[in-house]
Amino acid sequence: MCLDCAPVCARAGQSFAGSFTPAPRLAYDPTRRQFLAAGAAAVAAVGLFGAERAAGRPPLRRIRPPGAQDEAAFLSACIRCGVCLKVCPTAGLQPSFVESGWSGFWSPVLAPRLGYCDYGCNACGQACPTEAIPRLALEEKRLAVIGKAYIDADRCIPWADGRDCVVCEEMCPTPEKAIVLHQEPVIAPDGAAATVRRPYVVRERCIGCGICENKCPLVGQAAIRVEVS
Repeated sequence: MCLDCAPVCARAGQSFAGSFTPAPRLAYDPTRRQFLAAGAAAVAAVGLFGAERAAGRPPLRRIRPPGAQDEAAFLSACIRCGVCLKVCPTAGLQPSFVESGWSGFWSPVLAPRLGYCDYGCNACGQACPTEAIPRLALEEKRLAVIGKAYIDADRCIPWADGRDCVVCEEMCPTPEKAIVLHQEPVIAPDGAAATVRRPYVVRERCIGCGICENKCPLVGQAAIRVEVS
């Protein structure tokens, strides 16, 4: 509440109603112990950033928006303003925590279980003020690969339970389906022979949009998950 902004505002955009008494200004005079503690914390932080870069193993769930797959360039341009999160129509873009490490904290990642990258949307790139997310035309964005889908056969209904489920194949938006169904013989729990349609991912067609994971009917972790390719 120092009010120094009011008299120097070039556009007279700051105004205050009522009466305010600015707080007294106190000189900052850190003790020797505080100075040494701050220095040690700075050295430790630098070490953490360096160790993170040295590891060189990108987390599998660090799914960046379309066109932002160069991690170093993306993080240098992203200002964590949150505009892309606001314009995402499915709320799939979320601020990252552990997925991006210390250097990428609060940068946007796709969380497919919460929302997917809409095949007909390129709003994040159009809204990004620094072009950390490139302004791809819709046709370009639809071809941008941000990850690949993987099926967990231990959870997938057709694979684990021997029952039909075609949700992921039906929801896949690519012109040539990235998820295809194969009719295969199985032995039902009662011992009877049956056939079931099992899903397979055609990797060269998958763009990692995450709608299959988002719409998977299982409670909890989906049977099909998108990871960084």
